[in-house]
Parts: sequence; C-alpha cells; structure tokens
Amino acid sequence: MIEKNLATGNSRLRVCIPSHLHELSLGQMIALQNEKELSDIQAISILSGVPANELMQITNGNELLQFTDAILSLSHQIKNLYNSDAIPKDITLVVNNKSVKISVSGNLAIEPAGAFMASRDIIADEIAAHIKEYGEEDWQQYFNPSLQACGKILAQYFYCKATAKPYDEYEAADFFETIKELRVTEALPIAKHFFTVYPNLWTQRTGYWRRLLRLLKNALVYRRSKSSAMLTR
Repeated sequence: MIEKNLATGNSRLRVCIPSHLHELSLGQMIALQNEKELSDIQAISILSGVPANELMQITNGNELLQFTDAILSLSHQIKNLYNSDAIPKDITLVVNNKSVKISVSGNLAIEPAGAFMASRDIIADEIAAHIKEYGEEDWQQYFNPSLQACGKILAQYFYCKATAKPYDEYEAADFFETIKELRVTEALPIAKHFFTVYPNLWTQRTGYWRRLLRLLKNALVYRRSKSSAMLTR
C-alpha cells in the first residue's frame, strides 16, 4: 500500500491506495471498469475509498501525482493477470461477520442446477451484449466478459459453498456484494475458468418458453402442410 497524509486547508487527508495487485479487490476493479471516462481523481477515489470531492480539496494538486506510478504499475499487473490460468487452491470469504475458507481448485463444478442455469444465462447475456455491439462474426475470438459478469458468476458458484444454505436465486444474486470483497488475483482466474472451460455455458440463451412456442409453431406448420396435402389429393 502507498499511504500519504495530504494537506487540505486546515486539516490533513489520509490517502492510501494499493501498490500490488493482491491488495486490490474485485469490487474496486468493477468500479474502475464501470467508469466510462475515468479521471485521475476518480481512479484515486475508487482505489483509496476517499470521496472524490474530498480529494479535490487537497491544497497541492501535484501531491496526487505521487499515486500515478502506482496506478500505472497496477494496470500492467492487471494485464498479466488476464493472461494467467493459476486458480487458487482456496479462498476466504466473510459471511455474517465470520471468515469462511472454501476449497476451489479441486471443486470447480457450478452446483446445484439453479446456480448452473443462472450462470448460463449470465454468460448468454454477456455474449448477446457483445454481439449486439460488435457483430456476430468471430465473436468467440474477441469476446471478453465484463468484471460485473465475472462477479455474478462467482456469486452463483460460491453462494451455497460459503453459506451452507440451499440454493436461492435471489440470495445468490445478492451474494455478489460479498464476492466484490474478493481479491482480484483470486476472482479473475476462477471466473476466467468458467467463461472458457464450460462449453455448455457458452450456448446463447433460448428460454424454455420460447422453445415451446417454437415447437408449437413448427407443429402447426406441419399440420397445415399435411392438411393441405390431403385436400389436394
């Protein structure tokens, strides 16, 4: 961590930001990615937890430049992390104010069925959004899921394991807030596994209701064609 006490008029402001990737949370990374036009002050605010309007009160703006090298270093480390396949053996989550250690590397199945189906839909929505923006041609080659989607997948994967509760789709979705506290070095490799290894999750979503309507439509077309054939005999 890089920690500085900076003057703000009549007081001083403590600003502390990560200098190494293992100090960065998934939630911080998501917040950085969600900012379409990220300014230096916004980046420092997200990484430090200090509101941007308080950072703006620092007397000497040049003092904020002390954090520039750290932010640049983090960006290079993040790039390398995206290329990493090293899945952690276990992770620790805080659930109901208690630390829960969960084995990961030997247990990478998304269970139960509710979590699997929800994960499939999350991935399908990401694919659909990508295709809508960039087109369908070679989409698998260029597709990169958002960190938000990665967090949602991990919420589905970890909910039952961390809480020891039966699966509940709403509570699993809300578990995303807990997942955001994971270190990004733990979260991204696990999420990457699900987005690249699970072929069944890559299928674009067609809901059962839509499938049923399609089957009914095909059946009606078949009946009409059969009736027409009988009338023309």
